[in-house]
Amino acid sequence: MGSNAIGNRIKRTQNTFLYSVKASIFKGFQREATFYYPNWWYTVPMAVHSFLEEYNFAGKTVIPFVTHGTGGLAGTIRDIRADLPVVYMTTEISEESLMAVYEALGASPSGKIAVKLSTGEPGSNYLRTDLIGDLVMSLDTPTIVECNTAYGGSRSNTAMHYQVAEDHGYTAIADVDIMDENGSMTLAVEVGDNLTENYVGAHFENYDYYVILSHFKGHAMAGFGGAIKNISIGIASSDGKAHIHSGGTGGSMWSGDQDAFLESMAEVGKSVADYLGGNIPYINVMNRLSVDCDCDGSPSEPDMHDIGILASFDPVALDQACIDLVYGAEDGQSLVNRIESRNGLHTLEQAETIGLGSREYQMVSIDG
Repeated sequence: MGSNAIGNRIKRTQNTFLYSVKASIFKGFQREATFYYPNWWYTVPMAVHSFLEEYNFAGKTVIPFVTHGTGGLAGTIRDIRADLPVVYMTTEISEESLMAVYEALGASPSGKIAVKLSTGEPGSNYLRTDLIGDLVMSLDTPTIVECNTAYGGSRSNTAMHYQVAEDHGYTAIADVDIMDENGSMTLAVEVGDNLTENYVGAHFENYDYYVILSHFKGHAMAGFGGAIKNISIGIASSDGKAHIHSGGTGGSMWSGDQDAFLESMAEVGKSVADYLGGNIPYINVMNRLSVDCDCDGSPSEPDMHDIGILASFDPVALDQACIDLVYGAEDGQSLVNRIESRNGLHTLEQAETIGLGSREYQMVSIDG
């Protein structure tokens, strides 16, 4: 048998093996996956690393089983954990540090680039342009994108919303697009317990690459707002926002089931990530940590210190890291109380369960 024939047979065998493993894990074992591998020089074979990198095991229990090797598990658990998503962090909050944490991700934006942020109500703690301006303008012809609100206020119609964007300085650093000024488009929600459709701004499909830039803070209904809220409620059209808040029932957005609302945010967030192929840089700025959101024009004054800026390609890991920092702060009790009073951590639970990301992560400081 010639070398080409042998190579083709090996490739067919590998493809068959990988398909069968993928099928067994992702169809037969929705909550649990067992990895059988030899202990090779006190670590796992490279094939295991490649498999963990290629497929999302968020929400699944990974059980290691060493089939050969006198060293037992050795360093295999440590090295499997090293495949967890990375969250980069700096404690400095400045234009320069924001650029640095973004650059640490090694993102490669291409095509038509959107920067999704909250334009914020007048008087709120929205992200100021003197902090984000350099990053936004460093991108290739960026557009700041937002959608109208569903609750009234200064951003409930397109003309008023563009005026707020101008007043807050956003039009001075980039073009601004209120994505639902021409209505909604529909994304399929493939996984979850509440929704089957996600109604996002009609202009959502006009962009090839999204940079998700969020102000992490509390929220009167969700408990907290960060990356997941920005890609769910934030990208939803005004009609889509009401749909999410009602948990898909079509009822009042103010009196829907709380857990269904929180789960729905995770579900539509995954529909956005799936549509974009998952390669999305997320950045959370942890300053002005009020218990209230930037949708509140009269937020409570923060009673805890600023923490820093964090970035990741995993929105669940990023939000969880921010939560962990709040819970670990000596002066974070007000925000912790807000989060727990709304059962806010349930959004992260649902997000991990449906495969949006992982609540386990590696924190990497970029500070010298």
